[in-house]
Amino acid sequence: MYVKPIFNASIFFLIIFTAVSCGSQSSKNNMTSEKPEGDPKIEDDGFTSIFDGKSLSNWKGDGIHWRVENGNIVGEVTESTPLEANTFLIFDGGEVADFELKAEFKITESGNSGIQYRSDLLEDIPFALRGYQADIDGKNSYTGQNYEERKRATLAYRGQVTIVNGQENSDASLRDNVKNNAWQSTEVTDTLGSSDELKEKIKPEDWNEIHLVIKGNQLRHYVNGVLMSYVTDDDPVNSKFSGLLGLQVHKGPPMKVEYRNIRLKKL
Repeated sequence: MYVKPIFNASIFFLIIFTAVSCGSQSSKNNMTSEKPEGDPKIEDDGFTSIFDGKSLSNWKGDGIHWRVENGNIVGEVTESTPLEANTFLIFDGGEVADFELKAEFKITESGNSGIQYRSDLLEDIPFALRGYQADIDGKNSYTGQNYEERKRATLAYRGQVTIVNGQENSDASLRDNVKNNAWQSTEVTDTLGSSDELKEKIKPEDWNEIHLVIKGNQLRHYVNGVLMSYVTDDDPVNSKFSGLLGLQVHKGPPMKVEYRNIRLKKL
């Protein structure tokens, strides 16, 4: 006996809709994201936050002069906590070689600080570093220059493009080639503007952004997007291509420096 099939349009369209929906959901589940979700430390531009805004868990330093306050790293010298030597808050995430670093800083008028990089740890002084420094000071006399702590001293003043060479007398001590707090085997090849002109780009006792671009022997320091100094280090003996990263509090009168939004990208 032939039975005529019954076509139910409602059931047919329900089956088609369900199949399409399942296929679409399966495609979504198989998609991969370029950046893993749930990791707030990694930014879209490749920088990684190295300060969580809450603690000094990735840093080492003395607890007298360094702390976290209002989401910022604070370095402070008071009348009751003087320093006998410069002290550093040292990044505990290993050495840096080629990298970019961005951070914001604010410093009081009497302050003296800086960002240390590719540096060595001294054995005889607690939390002391020796090496390149992006200088920062409250009067903005030196902010942006390249100063080498406990080594060759000034490698480029603000506004200078320099080539740094080795000392001619290889038998002399390193300090013999330092005069007026600057390395003598330095050639100024170009200018980025006068120091006073560039100083106008830096906000006193307010937040500024510093950006370091360090690759090979090319060392560039920017403040608020403006190139402040550019060193090519051709010194075959004293140039350094990797080392520690840190923040400085300089000995001297009472002062306060703050850092926030510290981000690192290894190149």
